[in-house]
Amino acid sequence: MFNRRQFIQAGGMALAAGQGLGCAGASAQSGQLPITVSSYLLDRTQALFDGSVAIGGTDAEFVQGAIGDMNTAAFTGTGRNEISELGLHPFMLAHANEGFRDYALLPVFLLRQFRHKSVFVRTGAGIQTPQDLAGKRIGTAGYSSTSLTWIRGIFEEEYGLRPQNVEWVISNADSSAAVAGAASAQESQIPADIIVTQGKPGLDESELLLSGEVDALFHAATPAAFVDGDTRIARLFPDFRSVEQAYFEKTGVFPIMHVLAIRRDTAAEHPWLAKAVFDAYAEAKFKAYRTKDRLTWATDMLPWYSQELDNTRLLMGRNFYPYGIEPNRTTLETLFRYSHEQGLADRLLTVEETFLPESLEFTEVTQP
Repeated sequence: MFNRRQFIQAGGMALAAGQGLGCAGASAQSGQLPITVSSYLLDRTQALFDGSVAIGGTDAEFVQGAIGDMNTAAFTGTGRNEISELGLHPFMLAHANEGFRDYALLPVFLLRQFRHKSVFVRTGAGIQTPQDLAGKRIGTAGYSSTSLTWIRGIFEEEYGLRPQNVEWVISNADSSAAVAGAASAQESQIPADIIVTQGKPGLDESELLLSGEVDALFHAATPAAFVDGDTRIARLFPDFRSVEQAYFEKTGVFPIMHVLAIRRDTAAEHPWLAKAVFDAYAEAKFKAYRTKDRLTWATDMLPWYSQELDNTRLLMGRNFYPYGIEPNRTTLETLFRYSHEQGLADRLLTVEETFLPESLEFTEVTQP
């Protein structure tokens, strides 16, 4: 009997035809529910992709996707994946502004990033502090993406820089598109009360900065020119680690970028599935923790990785990437507030309406 992963690797329908057995038939005989999961391959999902952790009761196919493409597929109805990784803020906008209800969120937070590191300036532009950005031109590839919504909210709340205090320039190309996919419509929404222009055709965000068309960049991915070592680009916060740690100590917020979602019709038809998915993702994450503890000397090239892991746990706890609602409620409600205050979400969303109701009580059983 082939499971779904073996079925695909061995030749899919051609093999099934030779055996006289399609995928649905195989699943029916094995009693496993066939599902497709679209997600990034990450350290915390590795065990799911390689099959060492399974979603109980399912025959799951894991498909790697880019976030922009996964968003678009879900929100346009063209994606039929039972489980999908989605951008948190694009989901919020689809839910609040477009009546999108095909999917509900699960409290599995697959990608989190502090965002002070994501602000870049043109050297020589006289920008040393967030307040120096007032009156400047800031380039970005997607105004309403999750990362940009976080940065604007943090900069307004922590430094008094409102989105209306700057001119926004939207680049026509994105140097990270190969990894992130094409921006979804929900990542490109513009509120009515800001100044916004389009960048020169064909120039990505870092090229806008190098050409002098903008003074700074807000961008989720590290701009290509910075990666290449171009000295005309610098981070606004050179010691971003200290700044981000101080932000966490002050607020308790660890910004969420991507979240897992389940089709509502699938969840209704198979009410056990959501918890099985949550438990499997938690188990895969804890397996990744154990790998970090025991094998970092073999799996990571950074010479002081173990020290960084120890320092992170001292600040944020052993389970520094928590799943479940309550450890993340403050972070979620902060982004909900930022979105509404920035004129993006039509109303202030709540945790209870965006997450699958039964998942509000899900908690991680394993501990690191």
